[in-house]
Amino acid sequence: MAEVRYENASRIYPGTDIPAVGSLNLDIPDGELLVLVGPSGSGKSTALRMLAGLEFVDQGSVYIDNKDVTLTPPQDRDIAMVFQNYALYPNMTVQANMGFALKQQGVPKEERAERVREAARILDLEPYLDRKPKNLSGGQRQRVAMGRAIVRRPQVFLMDEPLSNLDAKLRVQTRTELADLQARLGVTTVYVTHDQVEAMTMGHRVAVLKDGILQQVDRPRTLYSHPVNLFVAGFIGSPAMNLVEVSSEGTDGLRLGSLSLSLDEQTAHDLAARSPGAYTVGVRPEHLQLAGEGIAGEVTVVEELGSESYLHVTVEHQGAQLLLVVRAEGETMTQRGDNVQISCRGPVHVFAPNGERIGA
Repeated sequence: MAEVRYENASRIYPGTDIPAVGSLNLDIPDGELLVLVGPSGSGKSTALRMLAGLEFVDQGSVYIDNKDVTLTPPQDRDIAMVFQNYALYPNMTVQANMGFALKQQGVPKEERAERVREAARILDLEPYLDRKPKNLSGGQRQRVAMGRAIVRRPQVFLMDEPLSNLDAKLRVQTRTELADLQARLGVTTVYVTHDQVEAMTMGHRVAVLKDGILQQVDRPRTLYSHPVNLFVAGFIGSPAMNLVEVSSEGTDGLRLGSLSLSLDEQTAHDLAARSPGAYTVGVRPEHLQLAGEGIAGEVTVVEELGSESYLHVTVEHQGAQLLLVVRAEGETMTQRGDNVQISCRGPVHVFAPNGERIGA
């Protein structure tokens, strides 16, 4: 187990001046599960491969257990990587796949077998040790890939979108198993995904990247409730936060159509110190509600998910049509075409023209 640290680490691919990862500074404490998340092309996989030694670090440094490994070959970094495509040997049994790296390292046969049995017990793979990968389900193959990493007893686990090939139900089940396994093993883990729901449910902390630049790193709840900028606000949360451009008119505050928005004291104070102009407000679907009075709109889509429903409501805002998403009860009686009134019952996030958050 070990601490991981990026210090101004950058990767610039040949033929471009724009870094795939730019001046990344990130500390990952011993035993933490940190998730790197962002859209395609954000640099998250590149950052992981820099730590693994599979990508060259053009500027800055990478440390594992306070040792500079920037120029250390991958095989000497004491890390184990789990890939998206499992990367299992099809001609080998589960037992042989899990023990292959140990065999290459010259680990004695008896110790090798004991480590494989221990990992198989942890991952509930004991009945499948004599099977070959083609005779396993997707979830079982992923557990074998995890077992191959566990038997090596590395200082750091690196996982590159390991669940993306699984169906939705199995993905939910396996991510729970992975999070529980990591907590029991206590091994420092860096996990890459493009799925922000996966990131929020698994990570002790989540690092959000955009265009190779770290936007925010914090606990999932803090990312959700206090995004530092417009990108994080729009990326974190499902369904996404309602983001609306509004005009600040000084003492009149901010309005969403005919609805006056109530701001917390710090945000109102910081906004009052700024010049009137165009700002962006964000309100999450659960902080809007159907009410007896508010901004009038027409329901265009109803998404019924059982325990909750999401209403897509078209309202008028600053002379144009605007679509808002509102969370409602699971057994809502509201239907497409209904005329409704929407009020705001929760926090309102405000962002400056440059995208930075205003207020606390």
